[in-house]
Amino acid sequence: MDPKSHEVLELPKVLQRLAGHADFSASKELALALAPTADLDQARRWQSQTTEARLLLSLQTDLTIGGARDVREQAQAAARGVVLEPGELLDVRSTLLAARKQARLFEKRDDSPALKELAAGLEPVPGLIDSISKTLSDRGEVLDDASEKLAGIRRDLQVTRDRLMTKLQRLVGDPNLAKLLQEPIITQREGRYVVPLRAEFKGRLKAVVHDQSSSGATLFVEPLSVVDQNNQLRELELAERDEVRRILAALSGQVGAASAEIAANVLALARLDLAYAKARYAEALDAAEPLLKPRKPTETEPGSILRLMGARHPLLDPEIVVPIDLVLEPGVYALVITGPNTGGKTVSLKTAGLLALMAQCGLHLPVESGSEISSFTAVYADIGDEQSIEQSLSTFSGHVRTIIRILKEVDEGSLVVLDELGAGTDPQEGAALGRAILEQLLSRRSTTLVATHYPELKAFAHTAAGVRNASVEFDLESLRPTYHLTIGLPGRSNALAIAERLGLDPEIIERARVTLAPEDLRAEDLLDEIHRQRDAAREARAEAEQARDEAQALHAELAERLEAIESERRDVLERARETAAEEAEEVRRQLAQLRRRLAAAGQSLDVADTLAEELETVEDAVAEPVARAAPDIDSEELSFHLGDRVRVVRIGSEGVITELGTEEAEVQIGRLRIRARLEELARVGSSGGGETHGPRRAQARSEARPPAAESVAVELDLRGRTIEEALLDLERRLDAAYLASLPYLRIIHGKGTGRLRDAVRAALQDNAYVASFEAGAASEGGQGVTVVRLANQ
Repeated sequence: MDPKSHEVLELPKVLQRLAGHADFSASKELALALAPTADLDQARRWQSQTTEARLLLSLQTDLTIGGARDVREQAQAAARGVVLEPGELLDVRSTLLAARKQARLFEKRDDSPALKELAAGLEPVPGLIDSISKTLSDRGEVLDDASEKLAGIRRDLQVTRDRLMTKLQRLVGDPNLAKLLQEPIITQREGRYVVPLRAEFKGRLKAVVHDQSSSGATLFVEPLSVVDQNNQLRELELAERDEVRRILAALSGQVGAASAEIAANVLALARLDLAYAKARYAEALDAAEPLLKPRKPTETEPGSILRLMGARHPLLDPEIVVPIDLVLEPGVYALVITGPNTGGKTVSLKTAGLLALMAQCGLHLPVESGSEISSFTAVYADIGDEQSIEQSLSTFSGHVRTIIRILKEVDEGSLVVLDELGAGTDPQEGAALGRAILEQLLSRRSTTLVATHYPELKAFAHTAAGVRNASVEFDLESLRPTYHLTIGLPGRSNALAIAERLGLDPEIIERARVTLAPEDLRAEDLLDEIHRQRDAAREARAEAEQARDEAQALHAELAERLEAIESERRDVLERARETAAEEAEEVRRQLAQLRRRLAAAGQSLDVADTLAEELETVEDAVAEPVARAAPDIDSEELSFHLGDRVRVVRIGSEGVITELGTEEAEVQIGRLRIRARLEELARVGSSGGGETHGPRRAQARSEARPPAAESVAVELDLRGRTIEEALLDLERRLDAAYLASLPYLRIIHGKGTGRLRDAVRAALQDNAYVASFEAGAASEGGQGVTVVRLANQ
């Protein structure tokens, strides 16, 4: 690799931004020292590490190696016998804890093999972690129980200090002594406890003078009566210091003994954190993993691949940068980019060269997913003129020296990026020199991208094998570059058109046209027409893509709606089957009950047999519409319509149908509304008071119906039902209970969330059949039951 070209392409600036996403100094150093690898397998491993780290980052946003420090220098110092400070020892522990956390993270992760390989270098050294934790507090203080000797010294120290302070407090509290003191306080000087004596009373108190105030008005003295205790205290403090030093030395010795493991942990953590930093930088760039491809050289071509779709320069403002497509078709390994100044040629070249370097550093690229690029043995660049992204003072001689150096080193595995090839000298000679250099690079089979103003190189690119023209576009209406890169067409000079748009005298423009060669004018006109056709095709393609996207969105929406309809249809069928089964089971239960009662009364079972036959008829009638999956039943088949006057057979009362369903109807009888099944209704004729009954089975059932009071249960269990189903069953049971003259009903709704209970009680509030209701007794279920007193009592 060529470090100078890396600087020209601004790779160090990218690495600076990468380092900004690292968590500690060791990983920042790795980021700044990162260099592209020419080894394709290594580059792919690095890319895999970045991809796996991005996956982890999406699962846990706090993906860090928090707490790690670069403690390699401290560990090496400890190995040389240096006693580490408590803060340094805590940094060692924090780093080892971070290593243990990362090691545990990857123990059970089989979806991150590349990162797991990095984590394999972690050796947490648990014994050292425990030793530091048992010795030091989180504030860096040596704990009392770090050693028995230290614990004993500190106990003696506390007792001695308390005794000394008690004696001094008595002294300063003595009224006779208090008037000699500047203040009744105890302070310290040179590690000894003293009191502030007023200077004029010197000699009145037997004491050792240790210090005086700046004004000389106060002397800080140690009363002779406490000298021995101060001495004892000082001796204990020195003993404590020595023991603490011994403990820290022993602990530092353990760190020194594990210095190799500590260094390995720091390096492994730094490599892991570098992968995390790459992931975070990729997220910031909205980047994608490039597909790194091997070159497949032939006798005439390098076999390189460059297919960067929607490529953006990573150092430019993402809000304004214009993505470009950099594509070398099969058989093409050189690109000649032409176009006006400030049109984006230099940025295009820098983008290609920099993204190649980033890919081989294991960085994801600001490109569209699926972009491909070969792994190059080296990337060479000569970029530097007034159009560079940053100031450059290159001259023609400087360009030539750089190109000479490049030509000495390039081979078929190289990527060469040259800006303004042949510029800076006589146009005719510069064009000839530029063509010769390009031919030399082609003969070396180097993948080459060049930018130029020379029309001779456009012509050469049009005819030479392996070379294609490309151009950056310019908007003549706004007189601004569009920064779009078009591959396959050379750029137009636009000089006369720009001058004309800027207001130059038309006569001058016309004279300039006359001096141009006719073939040049025809070529420019042809290019204009081609570009217009290309623009029209691009607009048509954009419209077609938009229409396709809209059609796909509409198709997806319709498919979703259809699925919802089908799901709803299945739900309706299932509910219909469940309802039919429940009603049939209820009829069976009542039939069995009736048979038992008739048998007990010694009566004939003909009535029960008749009801059994009717039950089969009912089951057939229910099963048939369900099997057909038809949610609607034509009301004409049952001869009922809204507004018909009908008789409710089971109660013998007449009313008007106010609501008509497929199986039930609501009948207004005076001020009451009753829901009844269609089989229980009979039409009241318009003349003669005659009646037209519903289906014959309804008559048979009404005739065979047992006494209502005996067939209506006093308990209704609504648990497990939806609110809508529960309220419907409640209304039916209240109708039947009222007509059967039952005194009360017990409604079981359960406690649960309380929603079903509240819905039931709200419905009871407005029901004309209900006199009152209350929660059940504790023995009945408490708030899970509501007892209803009916209005007929």
